[in-house]
Amino acid sequence: MKILVFLQGTLIMHKSAVGKTREEIIEQVKAQEESVRDFSSYVPIGNAVEKLNKWTEQGAEIFYLSALTEDKKARGDEIIGKEGLKFDQEILDRYGFPAGEIYHRQKGESYAQIAERIVPDVLIEDDCESIGGEKEMTITFVRPEIKQKIKSIVVKEFSGIDYLPDNLKDLIL
Repeated sequence: MKILVFLQGTLIMHKSAVGKTREEIIEQVKAQEESVRDFSSYVPIGNAVEKLNKWTEQGAEIFYLSALTEDKKARGDEIIGKEGLKFDQEILDRYGFPAGEIYHRQKGESYAQIAERIVPDVLIEDDCESIGGEKEMTITFVRPEIKQKIKSIVVKEFSGIDYLPDNLKDLIL
């Protein structure tokens, strides 16, 4: 089973979000609080690492989808660039996330195009509340003929995936 899961806002968050309510975190993002752009210091949301490891132990293949890109402004006025793309892998390694390819948008590429290329069994992403909601979500733009092959799971931004089932069979239902 292939699981494509979004990183920023779904699995990881800026370090100053720790201990804050979801509403406070969203306000930090909207206000561009300093650590929002410090991608090298991002931390896991809840027990994301443990959840993904449980799924991989049952045979899931994890693919990560990142908001960081070398082509466009990722947050506020900051351009990430090729060097910045390494932050995602460093964070995943630092906290023990399971191995999996990280996808970053290429020039002119959308998140939906990446999802259409992978065609995961499950796509897990957050509701993008801090940046515009549904019109920013990956699944919104996946072509209908491919969308029907993907189970879309939308979680509240910065709420994590802890509540999702541990059992892969239950996840796909």
